[in-house]
Amino acid sequence: MAVNSPDQARAGAQATDAARTALVNTEGRTGQTTTGDFTDFLKIVAKSPTLITAYSKMLKAGRYYKGKITDKYTPALVKAFNKAEEDRALVSLTSPISRDDFFQQISVMGEGTGSGTGSGGPSTVTSVTKYKPEAAQQIVNSIIQDTLGRKATAAEIKKYSEMLKGIEGKASTVTNYSGSGSSQKQTVTTGLNEKQYLIDKISGTDEGKANKVLGFYETFMNALGGR
Repeated sequence: MAVNSPDQARAGAQATDAARTALVNTEGRTGQTTTGDFTDFLKIVAKSPTLITAYSKMLKAGRYYKGKITDKYTPALVKAFNKAEEDRALVSLTSPISRDDFFQQISVMGEGTGSGTGSGGPSTVTSVTKYKPEAAQQIVNSIIQDTLGRKATAAEIKKYSEMLKGIEGKASTVTNYSGSGSSQKQTVTTGLNEKQYLIDKISGTDEGKANKVLGFYETFMNALGGR
């Protein structure tokens, strides 16, 4: 991922603040940049040379736009806006982000790929599931109940909850984006199945092994009609 220089990052942040201020002065509210319809957003920008200048700076910093900084609403700038919005929507499928935050991100980090009108946005998104203590306790209880046939002890809840937290990174889902336009491709790589991981760990204990042997014995006896 390309990272802008401190001066470029500072300029991008200033452009974001200028754009937000200009929108407030135009509309009397900031909601237009986060929840407003994209078409309405563009209509407001198109009417304001100040906004056009600010956004052309951000789009250029994010490498969605390669033209000169301008206060004119040009076709090249419109294409850059559209591509940036497409990427924001794509990212928001797995990690919701407002238009304000997205423009701030691309202007500071230089997320775009520099294809002229832009084919940027983050190319990789990692999704990590974090369990609250109550949720972790429920998972541990459920697995021990199913595996060992009893409720989990306080010590087991503590042990396996910590184990669950320790594998968050390995259990993450990584989504890679490639291509652009109609040929855009999304590849999802799933990580470790944390619940199956705990099942394997608990089943591997002496008690788990004994229960497994007992289960085989009961199945064998039932098959013979001994019970």
